[in-house]
Amino acid sequence: MIAYDGREYFGWQRLAEKATVQGTLEQAIAAAFGEETLVQGAGRTDRGANAEGQVAGFRLIHPREVAEITNSLNQFLPESIRVVDVQEVPKEFHARMSAIGKEYAYEIWNDSDLPEELEGRVWHVPERLDFEAMEEAMPSLVGRHDFASFGTKTRFAQKSTERELFSATIERKDASIRFRFHGDSFLNHMVRNIVRAVVKVGEGKYEPAKIAEILKAQKRSVSPGSAPASGLCLMQVFYPDESGA
Repeated sequence: MIAYDGREYFGWQRLAEKATVQGTLEQAIAAAFGEETLVQGAGRTDRGANAEGQVAGFRLIHPREVAEITNSLNQFLPESIRVVDVQEVPKEFHARMSAIGKEYAYEIWNDSDLPEELEGRVWHVPERLDFEAMEEAMPSLVGRHDFASFGTKTRFAQKSTERELFSATIERKDASIRFRFHGDSFLNHMVRNIVRAVVKVGEGKYEPAKIAEILKAQKRSVSPGSAPASGLCLMQVFYPDESGA
């Protein structure tokens, strides 16, 4: 399991001549163990997005102790990426394909002043949002639906835009408004797109019932844009037996 601060990276996926989380991990493995190997992540987080529970898998030709892998990788990784836990998994395990669910959080700082340490880690919305209206809009998202209205089109064809959200919650603590989404799988930018629509409710531009209307329409064109990646964090990836890498 890996945690990282996404502010320094151009997302998860390896890019030529740009710092990414996947690329940095592969470089650390090569430096620590003298082996070049592909690191497969459970989710391709966007540029600037963060993780507390990303899961990634890789294979080493020469077996090593779990503690050695953890300590060695952290020595060669920057402080912005930390290997939290390492487990040995079966050969058929795949970080993304074996997953049965994920949980994301999204944080908004709803105050005129933004603490310096939160710069780039949250979505700063200075104007006061109507939290109660936003909270009222959330339950319509729970369940199995076609989330086409909240999925940004990708360069590859998707078999289906139907997904299941097991839970979708929102809570406020002082200036922090925090969303939590637990689902079987997520469309491209799905969480960020949902958050942007719900914030429209908080701004008084949508009624709470508008979220259900957008969902039912199954058209991306009826939904607003995306919330910034800075507030997004991959919290946990779930597997049938809770095994991970």
